[in-house]
Amino acid sequence: MPILEVQNIQKSFDTTDVLKAISFTLDKGQILSIIGSSGSGKTTLLRCLNFLETPDKGIIRVNGETVFDADTYRRLPEAEIRRRRLHFGLVFQSFNLFPQYTALQNVCLASELLAQKRPDYKANAAAIQREILENGRDLLNRMGLSERMNNYPHQLSGGQQQRVAIARALALSPDILCFDEPTSALDPELTGEVLRVIRSLADSNTTMIIVTHEMAFARDVSSTVIFMDGGVIAEQGTPEQIFEHPREARTQQFLAAYHT
Repeated sequence: MPILEVQNIQKSFDTTDVLKAISFTLDKGQILSIIGSSGSGKTTLLRCLNFLETPDKGIIRVNGETVFDADTYRRLPEAEIRRRRLHFGLVFQSFNLFPQYTALQNVCLASELLAQKRPDYKANAAAIQREILENGRDLLNRMGLSERMNNYPHQLSGGQQQRVAIARALALSPDILCFDEPTSALDPELTGEVLRVIRSLADSNTTMIIVTHEMAFARDVSSTVIFMDGGVIAEQGTPEQIFEHPREARTQQFLAAYHT
C-alpha cells in the first residue's frame, strides 16, 4: 500500500485553474522530486498537501487513511484538521524561524504546544519537556548544529537557518517531509550544506517530496520525478527517463532551456 495517494486534486484561484486533476502515489522511503517552470503549480500542490490551501476537488490518503476529501473536509472540526496536518512536514523557501527564539526553541515549539493538549501533561510536564528537548537536541545534532542550539536566527547563516527549519519539520515525526525550493534563498556554498542534509535524509529512508530547481540533485536522489506544466503532470518517471529520455516535447523544451 502506498504511503501517499493523491487523486484528482484540483485548485483554482478566482478564474485561474492552478491544479488540474493531479494524481500520483508515493511509497514509503521514496523521494519524489517535482520540477517545472514558475507558475506550473508546484508550490500550490505542496500547500494543498500541507492543508495551507484547500483543494476544490480531490482526495488525499496517507497510509490508507483519507486525510482530505473535498466533499467532506469543510465540515471537519479544526482540531481534526490539525491532527491530519501532522502527516506532513513542510520546509519553506524562506526559513520562517521565530526571531525571538533560539534554534532549539524553534525546533521544540510545536511539540511543546501539542504536548500541552495531552491529558497527562499536567501530571508529567517535566518529563515530557525533557523528552521534547532531548529530541530537539538530537535533531540539531543530525543537522550539524550542536554548537548553535542557543543561537538566535540572526546569529545563523542562511544555510544554518534552513537546517534549523528542517529539524523543526522533523520534530513532529511526519510521515512525509516536503521541501519547497529549499535552496532558492541561498548562495551556492550554503546550498551545498542544505543539499547534503537532504541527501542524508534520503539515505535514512525518509519519505520526501522535493520541489526543486536543482536538476542534478533531483537526478541523483529521486526515486521518481514529476514534471509539471500549466497545472498538470506533463510527465512522470524515473530520473533516467525524465532527464535522459523525456517523451514529452514540453519536458524536452524545459530541460533544454534550463541547461542553456
